[in-house]
Amino acid sequence: MSIGLLLITLFIILFGAEAFTNALEHLGARLKISEGVTGSIFAAVGTALPETIVPVVAVLAGRSEGAHIGEEVGVGAIIGAPMMLSTLTLFLMAVFAAHKRGWGGEFRPERTGLQRDLSWFLAAFGLSAIAIFVPHQAGLVRGLFAFSLVLMYFVYLMLTIRASAKLVVDGHGTEADHPLYVTRIGLPENLATIIFQLAIGLMLIVLGAKGFVLGVEELSAWINVPVLVLSLLIVPVATELPEKINSILWIRRRRDTLAFGNITGAMVFQGSLLPALGIMLTPWEPRPEVLLGMGLTLFASSYLFIMLWRGHLRPWHLAVNGLCYLTFFLTLTW
Repeated sequence: MSIGLLLITLFIILFGAEAFTNALEHLGARLKISEGVTGSIFAAVGTALPETIVPVVAVLAGRSEGAHIGEEVGVGAIIGAPMMLSTLTLFLMAVFAAHKRGWGGEFRPERTGLQRDLSWFLAAFGLSAIAIFVPHQAGLVRGLFAFSLVLMYFVYLMLTIRASAKLVVDGHGTEADHPLYVTRIGLPENLATIIFQLAIGLMLIVLGAKGFVLGVEELSAWINVPVLVLSLLIVPVATELPEKINSILWIRRRRDTLAFGNITGAMVFQGSLLPALGIMLTPWEPRPEVLLGMGLTLFASSYLFIMLWRGHLRPWHLAVNGLCYLTFFLTLTW
């Protein structure tokens, strides 16, 4: 039953992500905003809803049942989300890009936005890593860490939106490649129908994520694997599926700015707001699995930042990110 539930919810998330991506391209084109803003903010926040909802639902459900299962799933989802994006998701995107342009082909995203995203992510997630050593009893200090992370994200939003106008003038405006899906059932294409399709996509993503939490709990009991380990490895597969699918779809269409911006923007969201939730709602303590995940995430993100700064990013460069995830997986399952 648990495996069937996982597969059904994965399909729901996949279907919702496709509808969401399509509507988002049309929204960005209609609002005349840059691809960087569309990917880093709109797509990132929208597709990050599953990994936001999963820990909240899991923690609250765990508290109501008087168990620690919810906190385990919550921490796993929070730490595993940026870990998955900065390692496996980037590597999968490179694999699909290499299929069309070769492993030596060049990615051509708008670099300033990606470097801005990664700078903010490294600062926020680094702060989250420091907070993990603050005792749970020091509520005021932990609260200050959480508040700082939330504040950092909103400053990042303002700076990203401010940079949008110049990028549109420079030719980085958002364009829609395919008709809005709801027009196939006879609806006109306007702002209302775009928002309607966005809402349907997000609703499916959230419902799929909620069902996935139940599936993980059932699977954990069935195969007798610790919930935290299973949550670090399995939960991000589902909650990051929208970002994976969106970025793979965009990279295959050579929309590199949207593809990378979707990932790095989601990483900023996940490296600031989600750890703020973890600091306030979970023990947020330095367990070996958590420290390994955070360390590899910071390493993989720093590596991507350096490669972008050097000027040329090719698919084979992201094999390092794939090796980071392989190291994480083997360490937890060995």
